[in-house]
Amino acid sequence: MKKIKEKFMSAFTRTFDLPSEVTLELPRITMIGSIHAYIENHQGLIIFSSTELLLKVHQGHVRITGDNFVLKTMIDKDILLEGNIKDITFEKS
Repeated sequence: MKKIKEKFMSAFTRTFDLPSEVTLELPRITMIGSIHAYIENHQGLIIFSSTELLLKVHQGHVRITGDNFVLKTMIDKDILLEGNIKDITFEKS
């Protein structure tokens, strides 16, 4: 049943030219160099330390590693991370 819903939403998104991150519940990550990351559409903060950020997203996790991390903003489903970002990984569950 989930596959049918995903196929429908994908076709719906293409037909009406909607942003896929909204209709498919995908995370949107905007980087400013390697010092800022703005993450939208996450489903919860799992781990935060000065070297790692792990977020739950639809169909898995987003892991960001680096150093000197500071959460500048955390509002509902949006996070602004500041620090020296070295790696961003998507992990499917």
